[in-house]
Amino acid sequence: MSYDAVVLISFGGPERPDDVLPFLANVTRGRNVPPERLTEVAEHYQHFGGVSPINQQCRDLLAAIRADFAAHDLDLPVYWGNRNWHPLLADTVTQLRDDGIRSALGFVTSAYGGYSSCRQYLEDIVTARAAVGPDAPRIDKLRQYWDHPGFVEPHADAVASALATLDPGRRDSTRLVFTAHSVPVSMAASAGPSGGRYEAQLRETAALVAERAAPGLPYDLVWQSRSGPPQVPWLEPDVNDHLRALPAEGVTSVVVSPIGFVSDHLEVVWDLDTEAAATAKQLGLDFVRAATPGTDRRFVAMVRELVTERLNPADTALRRRLGTLPAWDTCPAGCCLPARRP
Repeated sequence: MSYDAVVLISFGGPERPDDVLPFLANVTRGRNVPPERLTEVAEHYQHFGGVSPINQQCRDLLAAIRADFAAHDLDLPVYWGNRNWHPLLADTVTQLRDDGIRSALGFVTSAYGGYSSCRQYLEDIVTARAAVGPDAPRIDKLRQYWDHPGFVEPHADAVASALATLDPGRRDSTRLVFTAHSVPVSMAASAGPSGGRYEAQLRETAALVAERAAPGLPYDLVWQSRSGPPQVPWLEPDVNDHLRALPAEGVTSVVVSPIGFVSDHLEVVWDLDTEAAATAKQLGLDFVRAATPGTDRRFVAMVRELVTERLNPADTALRRRLGTLPAWDTCPAGCCLPARRP
């Protein structure tokens, strides 16, 4: 299969106050999220002038990918489309068609398996192509990259840098706290052909980052940004509840690393930099939040590697048979599908 373009596919976010509620309506359509929760989340966006940082982060990543492709003689144009806000993916597919693109590879700004983080993007592609019509170009999603060095190493170096800002005399009472977006327990259980893929991948990433950044230092994986009805069980503990439990364990300092994210989304700058930081301050905990990959050169190079892997399937297959591919170069068949039911 040949490809003649790459599409950066992301979540999207509002870029002015009047965008906030229409954007949230797109995000929560069909999910029965209580109106009061939407109002609460809208206030988070208004705290930042009604602007989510994610779109500018996508523009920065888009520019970095294009520059990296050019530097390595990878002659593929790079487009950008979002799930929930402009530029919407259907509009991007229209542009692809009008530009004569027949088949493209899609890189999504989510490293993990599961419904919201992987399979829903496949559905987004199907929906966008259907909206454009029978002449819509094909878009094949690139594989998950939760354990790729280009994702793990920037997170690990950010954790090490964050640790370096804390009092070294409190090293023995410091805890690493890894966070990711919570999802309903039922959704987590059905992620992947055997279930539990989202959690399992996050736990593996946490272990990889912790081992590289601070071997031997205790760490936890916790959750953030719950948005569903209160009667529906979601993954726990919430990061704020977890922080409240730490002083009783003798913890004096925390480094919070949002390994569930590729850049500083609103969920990072509000839920962690604002709410979790305030909780830590109330508890008397030293608190520092580690950076996300963003446009780290290793993360950008990873995108190119994933693309060239798909552009050269024969070479990739040969290397896999010879056992010369690194351990991270795996994407099990059916990894984006829900768990099989008996």
